[in-house]
Amino acid sequence: MHESHIDATQPKPVLYAQLVQELQGLIAGEPDFIANLANSAALIYHSLSDLNWAGFYLLKDGELVVGPFQGKPACVRIAIGKGVCGAAAAQRTTQLVRNVHEFAGHIACDSASNSEIVVPMIRNGELLGVLDLDSPKLARFDEQDREGLEKFVAALLAAT
Repeated sequence: MHESHIDATQPKPVLYAQLVQELQGLIAGEPDFIANLANSAALIYHSLSDLNWAGFYLLKDGELVVGPFQGKPACVRIAIGKGVCGAAAAQRTTQLVRNVHEFAGHIACDSASNSEIVVPMIRNGELLGVLDLDSPKLARFDEQDREGLEKFVAALLAAT
């Protein structure tokens, strides 16, 4: 069993540096993408505060399909361009939504979610899926989260 050593009270840049380091140690030498996504979702969910969902949607046959996650049961399929996850996939850019109720077309898989950040996973120009984090707290995510989570996804993709 893996013991996490992340100090969630640190400033966000330090926290995310610790998270990336922890991720690299956790998935080192493991080639299975799904296993690494599962451990990555658990690492994020148990390391970051104020989350009610953390996980991945994977691109399959032209749509996003739920992958490994932590939290309540989720929407299984999301069309490209629909909701925050679909927008991140279509635009291939991180979507930082401080209030999901103001996001046109938001898909409410969990009515407790109030803010969301979605980072696309792109390797060699190919969209593999997205990392999706939801929070019951309004404005939970900011630019430091964007930067940290983009580095996290880059480290995950580099190791798998």
